Amino acid sequence: MAFVRVCALSELGEDTPKRVEIDGTPVSLVRTEGEVFAIHDVCSHANVSLSEGEVEDCRIECWLHGSAFDLRTGKPSGLPATRPVPVYPVKIEGDDVLVSVTQES
Repeated sequence: MAFVRVCALSELGEDTPKRVEIDGTPVSLVRTEGEVFAIHDVCSHANVSLSEGEVEDCRIECWLHGSAFDLRTGKPSGLPATRPVPVYPVKIEGDDVLVSVTQES
């Protein structure tokens, strides 16, 4: 699993999503409840950026239709989305946030 530095931890505001791109993959980074999460930045219901949505209770809500996704699992917690979105492993090294979007073979 290859981890890539995406930003400094100090660049992430609490409950404020930050969109990054890793090897062509759009990712939303979220710092909440003392942890940093990385979730695919495209809603599984509509092709819109999740990083433009609100964060609450370890979920990110799609701004267009209101579907919310668990930041730990990517599973939707309500309609209209029915499919989960991928989540990615995160490591913190000092002030560096590292994310892996590669799949192990």
